[in-house]
Amino acid sequence: MNSDVQRLLVTGGAGFIGSALVQMLLGQPRVQVLNLDKVTYAANPEALERFATEPNYRFVQGDICDRPLVDKLLAEFKPQGIIHLAAESHVDRSIDDAAGFLQTNIMGTHVLLDAALGYWRGLQGAEREAFRFLHVSTDEVYGSLGPEGLFREDSPYLPNSPYSASKASSDLLVRAWHQTYELPTVVCHASNNYGPCQFPEKLIPLMIIKAQAAQELPVYGKGDNVRDWMHVSDHVRGLLAALERGRVGQTYNLGGGVELTNLELVRRICRLLDQELAGSRRQPHEELITFVSDRPGHDQRYALDIAKAQTELGWAPQVEFGQGLADTVRWYLGNQAWWERILKERYNGVRLGLA
Repeated sequence: MNSDVQRLLVTGGAGFIGSALVQMLLGQPRVQVLNLDKVTYAANPEALERFATEPNYRFVQGDICDRPLVDKLLAEFKPQGIIHLAAESHVDRSIDDAAGFLQTNIMGTHVLLDAALGYWRGLQGAEREAFRFLHVSTDEVYGSLGPEGLFREDSPYLPNSPYSASKASSDLLVRAWHQTYELPTVVCHASNNYGPCQFPEKLIPLMIIKAQAAQELPVYGKGDNVRDWMHVSDHVRGLLAALERGRVGQTYNLGGGVELTNLELVRRICRLLDQELAGSRRQPHEELITFVSDRPGHDQRYALDIAKAQTELGWAPQVEFGQGLADTVRWYLGNQAWWERILKERYNGVRLGLA
């Protein structure tokens, strides 16, 4: 994408990753952002409140499934790129009720693609050439790895949860709109993200919150499932690199290169809390770990080969995991009012996804 691109439509920009992306974009000169977000239970619009009166930022609460609204926004804002993050994303919730995931992740992506196609076809010259549709996806579409190897961009899709199946479906729609209609698309698959402001149903914030309250720390199965962790700021930098330098029709894997079993991750959080809450009667926090029945269809291991992104995008993760995790633990300890309000109003910390 050319360096003079200024107007970007971001879907799902009030979410964990989306709000981090919007903040990074608005820190750049001459960038205008239109943030379209439905503001579902996991949204964090407070993260962007300070930009509300800025002339280069506009927030619209709305659904990507609303075709008239999407068409209206495209016609008014005239974006030179779309970054599509809007999605239902929690595996356990998809196990309990897949319908919302199919509606937003599949049908919403279809609406957005079709509207973007009509809009792009109306562009002329340099604007048409520069336009990009960046679709943000997950490593979970590839399924489960054995003890060795890495997922590459050409690895087969073998999704095992309703969530990953819905994201795989949306990826294939994006591919089809490029292959059939020549819409200039780029797709990114990311490994597990972490960092400040993540909704408390996710593993890292949930363990921090439960541990500091001396509650049991539920670890699924044997705790030997392996995940590849990446700080949200590294992910956002990767998305912007893909938007600027990604080849049309290509897919890029963005991972942190930090593989940990869930059990080891929880133990690291406990050790950090032992340090941060020195003298607390709750120590050692590892004593709170409790093994519970495994998640249905639980993928054993994810890990991404990021060589293509490194070579073609000039991107690599920068946040050292130990420091990033420590900073994240301190953020949750220092922002108790933020997550207490969420626990009171939107999520009470109970286990989901028992099928």
